[in-house]
Amino acid sequence: MFSRTAGVLLNISSLPGPYGCGVLGEEAVDFAKTMRKAGLHCWQILPFMQPGAGNSPYTSTSAFAGNLWYIDPRKLVEQGLLTKDEAEEAKYSASPYQVDYEWLEKSRMPLLKKAYDRIDAKYLYKVQDFSERHVWLKDYACFMALREQYGNLPYWKWPDEALREHSASAVLQFMREHSRQIGFWQFVQFIFYDQWMQLKQELEEMDIALIGDMPVYVALDSAELWAHAQLFLLEKPGKPSLVAGTPPDYFSRDGQRWGNPLYNWAEMKKENFQWWIERLRWQLELCHSVRIDHFRSFESFWAIPESKSAKEGKWMPGPGMDLFDAVRQTLGEVPVIAEDLGIIDEKVNDFLKNTGFPGMRVLQFAFDPDADSIHLPHHYTHHCVAYTGTHDNNTTLGYLWEALPKEREFALAYCGAENVCWQEGGAFAPGVRALLRALWQSCACIAIAPIQDFCGYGSDTRMNIPGKPEGNWRYRLTKEALASIDTVWLAKLSRIYRREHPFKQF
Repeated sequence: MFSRTAGVLLNISSLPGPYGCGVLGEEAVDFAKTMRKAGLHCWQILPFMQPGAGNSPYTSTSAFAGNLWYIDPRKLVEQGLLTKDEAEEAKYSASPYQVDYEWLEKSRMPLLKKAYDRIDAKYLYKVQDFSERHVWLKDYACFMALREQYGNLPYWKWPDEALREHSASAVLQFMREHSRQIGFWQFVQFIFYDQWMQLKQELEEMDIALIGDMPVYVALDSAELWAHAQLFLLEKPGKPSLVAGTPPDYFSRDGQRWGNPLYNWAEMKKENFQWWIERLRWQLELCHSVRIDHFRSFESFWAIPESKSAKEGKWMPGPGMDLFDAVRQTLGEVPVIAEDLGIIDEKVNDFLKNTGFPGMRVLQFAFDPDADSIHLPHHYTHHCVAYTGTHDNNTTLGYLWEALPKEREFALAYCGAENVCWQEGGAFAPGVRALLRALWQSCACIAIAPIQDFCGYGSDTRMNIPGKPEGNWRYRLTKEALASIDTVWLAKLSRIYRREHPFKQF
Protein backbone atom coordinates (compact mmCIF):
# COMPACT_ATOMS: atom_id res chain seq x y z
CA MET A 1 0.00 0.00 0.00
CA PHE A 2 1.25 3.47 -0.88
CA SER A 3 0.93 6.83 0.86
CA ARG A 4 -1.78 9.28 -0.25
CA THR A 5 -0.07 11.46 -2.81
CA ALA A 6 -0.28 12.80 -6.36
CA GLY A 7 1.83 12.97 -9.48
CA VAL A 8 2.23 13.60 -13.17
CA LEU A 9 2.74 11.40 -16.22
CA LEU A 10 5.43 12.68 -18.60
CA ASN A 11 7.93 10.63 -20.54
CA ILE A 12 11.61 11.64 -20.57
CA SER A 13 11.41 12.05 -24.35
CA SER A 14 8.70 14.70 -23.90
CA LEU A 15 10.81 17.06 -21.81
CA PRO A 16 11.73 20.40 -23.38
CA GLY A 17 15.30 20.97 -24.45
CA PRO A 18 17.66 21.54 -27.37
CA TYR A 19 18.52 18.00 -28.47
CA GLY A 20 15.56 16.68 -30.49
CA CYS A 21 14.06 14.87 -27.51
CA GLY A 22 14.19 15.23 -23.74
CA VAL A 23 17.46 14.34 -22.00
CA LEU A 24 18.63 13.61 -18.45
CA GLY A 25 19.75 17.16 -17.81
CA GLU A 26 18.76 20.56 -16.49
CA GLU A 27 15.32 20.53 -18.12
CA ALA A 28 14.42 17.38 -16.15
CA VAL A 29 15.45 19.10 -12.92
CA ASP A 30 13.48 22.24 -13.84
CA PHE A 31 10.43 20.11 -14.55
CA ALA A 32 10.77 18.45 -11.14
CA LYS A 33 10.97 21.84 -9.44
CA THR A 34 7.71 22.85 -11.12
CA MET A 35 6.17 19.59 -9.93
CA ARG A 36 7.04 20.39 -6.36
CA LYS A 37 5.53 23.87 -6.68
CA ALA A 38 2.36 22.09 -7.83
CA GLY A 39 2.32 19.87 -4.73
CA LEU A 40 3.24 16.71 -6.66
CA HIS A 41 5.52 13.96 -5.37
CA CYS A 42 5.41 11.30 -8.12
CA TRP A 43 6.79 11.48 -11.65
CA GLN A 44 5.60 8.59 -13.80
CA ILE A 45 7.45 7.90 -17.03
CA LEU A 46 7.10 5.44 -19.91
CA PRO A 47 9.61 2.60 -20.40
CA PHE A 48 13.17 3.97 -20.43
CA MET A 49 14.42 1.46 -23.01
CA GLN A 50 15.47 2.34 -26.57
CA PRO A 51 12.28 2.55 -28.68
CA GLY A 52 11.71 -0.01 -31.42
CA ALA A 53 9.15 -0.46 -34.18
CA GLY A 54 6.94 2.60 -34.63
CA ASN A 55 9.16 4.42 -32.08
CA SER A 56 7.27 2.68 -29.29
CA PRO A 57 9.07 2.47 -25.92
CA TYR A 58 7.07 -0.75 -25.38
CA THR A 59 9.04 -2.50 -28.15
CA SER A 60 12.80 -2.49 -27.71
CA THR A 61 15.98 -4.33 -28.66
CA SER A 62 16.50 -4.96 -24.95
CA ALA A 63 14.36 -5.36 -21.85
CA PHE A 64 17.16 -3.72 -19.86
CA ALA A 65 19.21 -1.24 -21.91
CA GLY A 66 18.49 2.46 -21.49
CA ASN A 67 17.61 4.86 -24.29
CA LEU A 68 20.85 6.40 -25.58
CA TRP A 69 18.94 9.46 -26.86
CA TYR A 70 18.30 10.47 -23.24
CA ILE A 71 22.03 11.06 -22.69
CA ASP A 72 22.74 14.78 -22.19
CA PRO A 73 25.67 15.94 -24.37
CA ARG A 74 26.30 18.86 -21.99
CA LYS A 75 27.27 16.43 -19.24
CA LEU A 76 29.73 14.75 -21.58
CA VAL A 77 31.32 18.18 -22.09
CA GLU A 78 31.69 18.48 -18.30
CA GLN A 79 33.51 15.14 -18.30
CA GLY A 80 35.86 16.20 -21.09
CA LEU A 81 34.44 13.64 -23.53
CA LEU A 82 32.96 16.23 -25.91
CA THR A 83 33.86 19.81 -26.75
CA LYS A 84 31.43 22.68 -26.29
CA ASP A 85 31.34 23.12 -30.05
CA GLU A 86 30.42 19.46 -30.57
CA ALA A 87 27.56 19.70 -28.05
CA GLU A 88 26.42 22.92 -29.72
CA GLU A 89 26.44 21.31 -33.17
CA ALA A 90 24.30 18.46 -31.80
CA LYS A 91 21.41 20.82 -31.03
CA TYR A 92 18.17 20.46 -32.95
CA SER A 93 16.90 23.59 -34.68
CA ALA A 94 13.49 22.47 -36.00
CA SER A 95 10.14 22.11 -34.20
CA PRO A 96 10.28 21.98 -30.37
CA TYR A 97 6.80 20.43 -30.23
CA GLN A 98 7.64 16.90 -31.40
CA VAL A 99 10.38 14.31 -31.03
CA ASP A 100 12.24 13.89 -34.31
CA TYR A 101 13.17 10.20 -34.27
CA GLU A 102 14.61 10.24 -37.78
CA TRP A 103 17.01 13.04 -36.89
CA LEU A 104 18.03 11.33 -33.65
CA GLU A 105 18.86 8.13 -35.53
CA LYS A 106 21.29 10.02 -37.76
CA SER A 107 22.83 12.46 -35.31
CA ARG A 108 23.29 10.87 -31.90
CA MET A 109 25.48 7.83 -32.63
CA PRO A 110 28.42 9.77 -34.18
CA LEU A 111 28.42 12.06 -31.15
CA LEU A 112 28.57 9.17 -28.67
CA LYS A 113 31.33 7.47 -30.65
CA LYS A 114 33.41 10.65 -30.43
CA ALA A 115 32.95 10.58 -26.67
CA TYR A 116 33.90 6.90 -26.49
CA ASP A 117 37.13 7.53 -28.42
CA ARG A 118 38.24 9.91 -25.63
CA ILE A 119 37.81 7.75 -22.55
CA ASP A 120 40.97 6.91 -20.62
CA ALA A 121 42.00 3.76 -18.75
CA LYS A 122 40.42 4.98 -15.48
CA TYR A 123 37.11 5.61 -17.19
CA LEU A 124 37.29 2.27 -18.98
CA TYR A 125 37.68 0.53 -15.63
CA LYS A 126 34.44 2.15 -14.43
CA VAL A 127 32.64 0.90 -17.53
CA GLN A 128 33.99 -2.62 -17.09
CA ASP A 129 33.07 -2.66 -13.41
CA PHE A 130 29.52 -1.56 -14.28
CA SER A 131 29.29 -4.34 -16.87
CA GLU A 132 30.43 -6.97 -14.38
CA ARG A 133 27.77 -5.87 -11.85
CA HIS A 134 24.93 -5.97 -14.40
CA VAL A 135 24.79 -9.42 -15.92
CA TRP A 136 22.53 -8.48 -18.87
CA LEU A 137 24.98 -5.98 -20.33
CA LYS A 138 27.51 -8.30 -21.98
CA ASP A 139 24.86 -10.11 -24.02
CA TYR A 140 23.27 -6.79 -24.98
CA ALA A 141 26.58 -5.21 -26.00
CA CYS A 142 27.52 -8.27 -28.04
CA PHE A 143 24.09 -8.32 -29.68
CA MET A 144 24.33 -4.65 -30.68
CA ALA A 145 27.88 -5.07 -32.01
CA LEU A 146 26.69 -7.99 -34.12
CA ARG A 147 23.77 -5.94 -35.44
CA GLU A 148 26.26 -3.31 -36.55
CA GLN A 149 28.48 -5.97 -38.07
CA TYR A 150 25.59 -7.34 -40.15
CA GLY A 151 23.99 -4.06 -41.24
CA ASN A 152 21.18 -4.09 -38.62
CA LEU A 153 19.72 -7.33 -39.94
CA PRO A 154 17.46 -9.13 -37.42
CA TYR A 155 19.44 -11.76 -35.55
CA TRP A 156 17.79 -14.72 -37.28
CA LYS A 157 19.15 -13.44 -40.61
CA TRP A 158 22.78 -13.19 -39.52
CA PRO A 159 24.92 -15.23 -41.92
CA ASP A 160 26.97 -17.01 -39.24
CA GLU A 161 24.83 -19.88 -37.93
CA ALA A 162 26.80 -20.32 -34.70
CA LEU A 163 26.42 -16.65 -33.80
CA ARG A 164 22.80 -16.67 -34.94
CA GLU A 165 22.08 -19.46 -32.46
CA HIS A 166 24.18 -17.98 -29.66
CA SER A 167 26.82 -20.69 -29.56
CA ALA A 168 28.88 -20.00 -26.41
CA SER A 169 32.22 -20.58 -28.14
CA ALA A 170 31.31 -18.48 -31.17
CA VAL A 171 30.06 -15.62 -28.99
CA LEU A 172 33.22 -15.72 -26.86
CA GLN A 173 35.41 -15.59 -29.96
CA PHE A 174 33.44 -12.66 -31.39
CA MET A 175 33.77 -10.80 -28.09
CA ARG A 176 37.55 -11.28 -28.11
CA GLU A 177 37.88 -10.12 -31.70
CA HIS A 178 35.54 -7.14 -31.38
CA SER A 179 36.17 -5.95 -27.84
CA ARG A 180 36.28 -2.29 -28.84
CA GLN A 181 32.90 -2.38 -30.61
CA ILE A 182 31.37 -4.23 -27.66
CA GLY A 183 33.02 -1.77 -25.29
CA PHE A 184 31.22 1.10 -27.00
CA TRP A 185 27.80 -0.33 -26.17
CA GLN A 186 28.88 -0.97 -22.59
CA PHE A 187 30.12 2.63 -22.40
CA VAL A 188 26.80 4.01 -23.68
CA GLN A 189 24.87 2.10 -21.02
CA PHE A 190 27.25 3.23 -18.29
CA ILE A 191 26.78 6.86 -19.35
CA PHE A 192 23.01 6.42 -19.39
CA TYR A 193 23.08 4.85 -15.92
CA ASP A 194 25.40 7.50 -14.51
CA GLN A 195 23.25 10.38 -15.75
CA TRP A 196 20.03 8.63 -14.70
CA MET A 197 21.26 8.05 -11.16
CA GLN A 198 22.36 11.69 -10.89
CA LEU A 199 18.83 12.75 -11.79
CA LYS A 200 17.30 10.22 -9.42
CA GLN A 201 19.39 11.60 -6.55
CA GLU A 202 18.27 15.17 -7.33
CA LEU A 203 14.66 14.02 -7.40
CA GLU A 204 15.06 12.30 -4.03
CA GLU A 205 16.39 15.55 -2.55
CA MET A 206 13.10 17.15 -3.69
CA ASP A 207 10.97 14.28 -2.28
CA ILE A 208 9.96 13.17 -5.77
CA ALA A 209 9.64 9.47 -6.58
CA LEU A 210 10.12 8.04 -10.06
CA ILE A 211 7.48 5.56 -11.14
CA GLY A 212 8.82 3.46 -13.99
CA ASP A 213 6.92 1.43 -16.55
CA MET A 214 7.80 -2.09 -17.59
CA PRO A 215 6.36 -3.78 -20.69
CA VAL A 216 5.45 -7.39 -20.07
CA TYR A 217 6.76 -8.60 -23.41
CA VAL A 218 9.99 -8.08 -25.34
CA ALA A 219 10.59 -7.62 -29.06
CA LEU A 220 11.27 -10.55 -31.35
CA ASP A 221 14.53 -8.98 -32.55
CA SER A 222 16.04 -8.38 -29.13
CA ALA A 223 19.06 -9.36 -27.08
CA GLU A 224 16.84 -11.51 -24.85
CA LEU A 225 15.45 -13.63 -27.70
CA TRP A 226 18.95 -14.11 -29.07
CA ALA A 227 20.68 -14.92 -25.78
CA HIS A 228 17.85 -16.74 -23.94
CA ALA A 229 15.83 -18.46 -26.65
CA GLN A 230 14.88 -21.28 -24.27
CA LEU A 231 12.76 -18.85 -22.26
CA PHE A 232 10.39 -18.14 -25.17
CA LEU A 233 7.92 -20.12 -27.29
CA LEU A 234 9.91 -20.33 -30.53
CA GLU A 235 9.87 -22.87 -33.34
CA LYS A 236 13.29 -21.62 -34.47
CA PRO A 237 15.23 -18.32 -34.27
CA GLY A 238 12.96 -15.51 -35.39
CA LYS A 239 9.85 -17.69 -35.66
CA PRO A 240 7.52 -17.72 -32.64
CA SER A 241 4.88 -20.43 -32.45
CA LEU A 242 2.44 -18.00 -30.77
CA VAL A 243 2.45 -14.22 -30.40
CA ALA A 244 1.05 -11.73 -27.89
CA GLY A 245 -1.94 -9.44 -28.18
CA THR A 246 -5.39 -8.83 -26.76
CA PRO A 247 -8.92 -9.86 -27.70
CA PRO A 248 -11.40 -7.15 -28.74
CA ASP A 249 -11.74 -4.53 -25.96
CA TYR A 250 -12.20 -0.81 -25.25
CA PHE A 251 -9.15 0.16 -27.31
CA SER A 252 -9.79 -2.03 -30.35
CA ARG A 253 -12.94 -3.68 -31.70
CA ASP A 254 -10.84 -6.28 -33.53
CA GLY A 255 -8.38 -6.87 -30.74
CA GLN A 256 -4.69 -6.11 -30.97
CA ARG A 257 -2.00 -8.32 -32.46
CA TRP A 258 1.24 -7.06 -30.93
CA GLY A 259 3.39 -9.79 -32.44
CA ASN A 260 5.73 -10.18 -29.45
CA PRO A 261 6.89 -13.73 -28.72
CA LEU A 262 5.38 -15.35 -25.63
CA TYR A 263 7.24 -16.74 -22.64
CA ASN A 264 7.98 -20.38 -22.00
CA TRP A 265 6.75 -20.17 -18.42
CA ALA A 266 7.55 -23.82 -17.68
CA GLU A 267 11.20 -23.23 -18.58
CA MET A 268 11.30 -19.99 -16.60
CA LYS A 269 9.98 -21.80 -13.54
CA LYS A 270 12.80 -24.36 -13.83
CA GLU A 271 15.22 -21.44 -13.48
CA ASN A 272 13.22 -20.05 -10.52
CA PHE A 273 12.22 -17.06 -12.68
CA GLN A 274 15.74 -15.66 -12.41
CA TRP A 275 15.40 -13.58 -15.59
CA TRP A 276 12.29 -11.86 -14.20
CA ILE A 277 13.92 -11.30 -10.83
CA GLU A 278 16.89 -9.58 -12.49
CA ARG A 279 14.56 -7.53 -14.65
CA LEU A 280 12.59 -6.25 -11.64
CA ARG A 281 15.78 -5.69 -9.66
CA TRP A 282 17.09 -3.44 -12.44
CA GLN A 283 13.84 -1.51 -12.77
CA LEU A 284 13.79 -0.83 -9.04
CA GLU A 285 17.42 0.22 -9.04
CA LEU A 286 16.53 3.01 -11.45
CA CYS A 287 13.03 3.85 -10.17
CA HIS A 288 11.27 3.98 -6.81
CA SER A 289 8.27 2.03 -8.07
CA VAL A 290 7.27 0.38 -11.33
CA ARG A 291 4.01 -0.05 -13.18
CA ILE A 292 3.90 -3.42 -14.95
CA ASP A 293 2.00 -3.18 -18.21
CA HIS A 294 -0.64 -5.81 -19.12
CA PHE A 295 -0.41 -7.37 -15.67
CA ARG A 296 -3.28 -9.74 -16.28
CA SER A 297 -1.01 -11.85 -18.53
CA PHE A 298 0.64 -13.31 -15.42
CA GLU A 299 -2.70 -14.98 -14.61
CA SER A 300 -3.64 -15.81 -18.21
CA PHE A 301 -2.52 -14.37 -21.54
CA TRP A 302 -3.99 -14.06 -25.02
CA ALA A 303 -2.02 -16.32 -27.37
CA ILE A 304 -2.43 -15.78 -31.11
CA PRO A 305 -1.24 -18.31 -33.71
CA GLU A 306 1.68 -16.72 -35.58
CA SER A 307 -0.19 -16.32 -38.88
CA LYS A 308 -3.68 -15.51 -37.48
CA SER A 309 -5.58 -12.37 -36.48
CA ALA A 310 -6.03 -11.19 -32.89
CA LYS A 311 -9.63 -12.47 -32.83
CA GLU A 312 -8.37 -16.03 -33.38
CA GLY A 313 -6.32 -16.18 -30.19
CA LYS A 314 -7.06 -18.07 -26.99
CA TRP A 315 -6.41 -17.68 -23.27
CA MET A 316 -3.49 -19.66 -21.84
CA PRO A 317 -2.38 -19.88 -18.17
CA GLY A 318 0.40 -17.63 -16.90
CA PRO A 319 2.80 -18.33 -14.01
CA GLY A 320 0.44 -16.99 -11.34
CA MET A 321 1.75 -16.54 -7.82
CA ASP A 322 4.75 -18.82 -8.45
CA LEU A 323 6.51 -15.88 -10.13
CA PHE A 324 5.83 -13.33 -7.40
CA ASP A 325 6.58 -15.79 -4.61
CA ALA A 326 10.01 -16.25 -6.22
CA VAL A 327 10.41 -12.48 -6.58
CA ARG A 328 9.63 -11.87 -2.91
CA GLN A 329 12.00 -14.61 -1.76
CA THR A 330 14.85 -12.72 -3.44
CA LEU A 331 13.84 -9.06 -3.48
CA GLY A 332 11.38 -8.83 -0.61
CA GLU A 333 8.27 -6.66 -1.00
CA VAL A 334 8.39 -4.81 -4.32
CA PRO A 335 6.56 -1.50 -4.99
CA VAL A 336 4.64 -2.58 -8.08
CA ILE A 337 1.58 -0.99 -9.68
CA ALA A 338 -0.43 -3.52 -11.69
CA GLU A 339 -1.95 -2.34 -14.98
CA ASP A 340 -5.21 -4.28 -14.75
CA LEU A 341 -7.17 -2.62 -17.55
CA GLY A 342 -8.98 -4.34 -20.39
CA ILE A 343 -10.81 -7.65 -20.03
CA ILE A 344 -10.60 -8.58 -16.34
CA ASP A 345 -12.47 -11.54 -14.86
CA GLU A 346 -12.80 -12.85 -11.30
CA LYS A 347 -9.73 -15.06 -11.65
CA VAL A 348 -7.61 -12.03 -12.51
CA ASN A 349 -9.15 -10.03 -9.65
CA ASP A 350 -8.41 -12.84 -7.19
CA PHE A 351 -4.85 -13.11 -8.52
CA LEU A 352 -4.29 -9.37 -8.11
CA LYS A 353 -5.56 -9.53 -4.53
CA ASN A 354 -3.13 -12.35 -3.81
CA THR A 355 -0.19 -10.31 -5.11
CA GLY A 356 -1.12 -7.41 -2.85
CA PHE A 357 -0.34 -4.88 -5.60
CA PRO A 358 -2.61 -1.89 -6.27
CA GLY A 359 -4.42 -1.86 -9.60
CA MET A 360 -5.42 1.08 -11.79
CA ARG A 361 -8.51 3.17 -12.39
CA VAL A 362 -8.96 5.54 -15.34
CA LEU A 363 -11.46 8.37 -15.14
CA GLN A 364 -12.11 8.44 -18.90
CA PHE A 365 -13.49 4.89 -18.67
CA ALA A 366 -15.99 5.86 -15.98
CA PHE A 367 -18.76 7.80 -17.66
CA ASP A 368 -21.00 5.36 -19.45
CA PRO A 369 -24.39 6.89 -18.51
CA ASP A 370 -26.06 3.45 -18.60
CA ALA A 371 -23.53 1.59 -16.43
CA ASP A 372 -22.07 1.65 -12.93
CA SER A 373 -18.40 1.51 -13.87
CA ILE A 374 -15.67 0.52 -11.42
CA HIS A 375 -13.82 3.58 -12.77
CA LEU A 376 -16.30 5.98 -11.18
CA PRO A 377 -14.43 7.57 -8.25
CA HIS A 378 -17.05 6.61 -5.66
CA HIS A 379 -16.11 2.97 -6.30
CA TYR A 380 -12.38 3.46 -5.70
CA THR A 381 -10.59 2.00 -2.70
CA HIS A 382 -7.42 3.42 -1.19
CA HIS A 383 -5.54 0.50 -2.71
CA CYS A 384 -5.50 1.72 -6.31
CA VAL A 385 -3.70 4.28 -8.48
CA ALA A 386 -6.09 6.53 -10.38
CA TYR A 387 -5.51 8.46 -13.62
CA THR A 388 -7.48 10.97 -15.65
CA GLY A 389 -6.04 9.05 -18.61
CA THR A 390 -2.94 7.05 -19.54
CA HIS A 391 -0.53 7.38 -22.48
CA ASP A 392 -3.06 5.36 -24.52
CA ASN A 393 -5.97 7.71 -23.80
CA ASN A 394 -6.98 11.02 -25.26
CA THR A 395 -6.19 14.12 -23.22
CA THR A 396 -8.99 15.14 -20.86
CA LEU A 397 -9.90 18.16 -23.02
CA GLY A 398 -9.79 15.96 -26.13
CA TYR A 399 -12.00 13.42 -24.35
CA LEU A 400 -14.61 16.07 -23.52
CA TRP A 401 -14.65 17.25 -27.12
CA GLU A 402 -14.90 13.78 -28.64
CA ALA A 403 -17.16 11.98 -26.13
CA LEU A 404 -20.75 11.20 -27.06
CA PRO A 405 -23.07 13.96 -25.77
CA LYS A 406 -24.73 11.72 -23.14
CA GLU A 407 -21.36 10.57 -21.86
CA ARG A 408 -20.00 14.11 -21.66
CA GLU A 409 -23.16 15.32 -19.90
CA PHE A 410 -22.85 12.54 -17.35
CA ALA A 411 -19.15 13.27 -16.80
CA LEU A 412 -19.76 16.97 -16.21
CA ALA A 413 -22.78 16.33 -13.97
CA TYR A 414 -20.85 13.78 -11.92
CA CYS A 415 -18.06 16.31 -11.41
CA GLY A 416 -20.46 19.15 -10.55
CA ALA A 417 -19.65 21.05 -13.72
CA GLU A 418 -22.90 21.11 -15.70
CA ASN A 419 -22.74 24.82 -16.39
CA VAL A 420 -19.04 25.30 -17.15
CA CYS A 421 -17.64 26.11 -20.58
CA TRP A 422 -16.15 22.67 -21.13
CA GLN A 423 -14.93 23.59 -24.66
CA GLU A 424 -12.36 25.98 -23.20
CA GLY A 425 -8.73 24.83 -23.12
CA GLY A 426 -5.55 26.01 -21.43
CA ALA A 427 -4.26 25.76 -17.88
CA PHE A 428 -7.51 27.24 -16.49
CA ALA A 429 -9.85 25.02 -18.57
CA PRO A 430 -12.94 24.60 -16.32
CA GLY A 431 -14.01 21.21 -17.68
CA VAL A 432 -10.54 19.75 -17.27
CA ARG A 433 -10.26 21.19 -13.77
CA ALA A 434 -13.56 19.59 -12.77
CA LEU A 435 -12.31 16.14 -13.75
CA LEU A 436 -8.95 16.71 -12.07
CA ARG A 437 -10.73 17.70 -8.87
CA ALA A 438 -12.93 14.58 -8.98
CA LEU A 439 -9.81 12.43 -9.26
CA TRP A 440 -7.85 14.24 -6.55
CA GLN A 441 -10.70 14.03 -4.03
CA SER A 442 -11.15 10.28 -4.59
CA CYS A 443 -9.80 7.83 -2.01
CA ALA A 444 -7.23 6.31 -4.45
CA CYS A 445 -3.81 6.28 -2.81
CA ILE A 446 -2.15 8.00 -5.80
CA ALA A 447 -3.79 10.38 -8.28
CA ILE A 448 -1.91 10.98 -11.55
CA ALA A 449 -2.64 13.08 -14.61
CA PRO A 450 -0.66 13.43 -17.84
CA ILE A 451 1.09 16.79 -18.17
CA GLN A 452 -1.24 17.64 -21.09
CA ASP A 453 -4.14 17.81 -18.62
CA PHE A 454 -2.33 20.32 -16.41
CA CYS A 455 -1.82 22.42 -19.55
CA GLY A 456 -5.43 21.90 -20.70
CA TYR A 457 -4.34 20.62 -24.11
CA GLY A 458 -6.47 18.88 -26.73
CA SER A 459 -6.23 15.64 -28.69
CA ASP A 460 -3.49 16.97 -30.98
CA THR A 461 -1.07 16.43 -28.06
CA ARG A 462 -2.01 12.87 -27.09
CA MET A 463 0.90 10.47 -26.82
CA ASN A 464 -0.43 7.32 -28.46
CA ILE A 465 -3.43 6.02 -30.38
CA PRO A 466 -3.55 2.21 -29.93
CA GLY A 467 -3.75 0.39 -33.23
CA LYS A 468 -2.30 3.32 -35.18
CA PRO A 469 1.17 2.24 -36.39
CA GLU A 470 2.68 5.65 -37.20
CA GLY A 471 2.88 9.14 -35.73
CA ASN A 472 2.78 8.21 -32.05
CA TRP A 473 5.14 8.88 -29.11
CA ARG A 474 6.17 12.30 -30.43
CA TYR A 475 4.60 14.80 -28.03
CA ARG A 476 6.98 17.30 -26.38
CA LEU A 477 6.38 19.86 -23.69
CA THR A 478 7.81 23.34 -24.25
CA LYS A 479 9.26 25.61 -21.59
CA GLU A 480 6.43 28.05 -22.28
CA ALA A 481 3.83 25.32 -21.71
CA LEU A 482 5.49 24.30 -18.45
CA ALA A 483 5.51 27.93 -17.28
CA SER A 484 1.78 28.24 -18.07
CA ILE A 485 0.71 25.59 -15.54
CA ASP A 486 -1.23 26.94 -12.57
CA THR A 487 0.96 25.43 -9.87
CA VAL A 488 -0.82 27.43 -7.15
CA TRP A 489 -4.17 25.83 -7.95
CA LEU A 490 -2.67 22.35 -8.21
CA ALA A 491 -0.83 22.73 -4.91
CA LYS A 492 -4.08 23.88 -3.28
CA LEU A 493 -5.83 20.81 -4.72
CA SER A 494 -3.24 18.47 -3.20
CA ARG A 495 -3.39 20.33 0.10
CA ILE A 496 -7.20 20.30 0.35
CA TYR A 497 -7.46 16.61 -0.48
CA ARG A 498 -4.43 15.66 1.64
CA ARG A 499 -2.21 14.52 -1.22
CA GLU A 500 0.81 16.56 -0.13
CA HIS A 501 2.63 13.51 1.26
CA PRO A 502 5.84 12.08 -0.29
CA PHE A 503 5.60 8.68 -1.96
CA LYS A 504 6.00 5.83 0.49
CA GLN A 505 5.27 2.11 0.55
CA PHE A 506 3.78 0.63 3.73
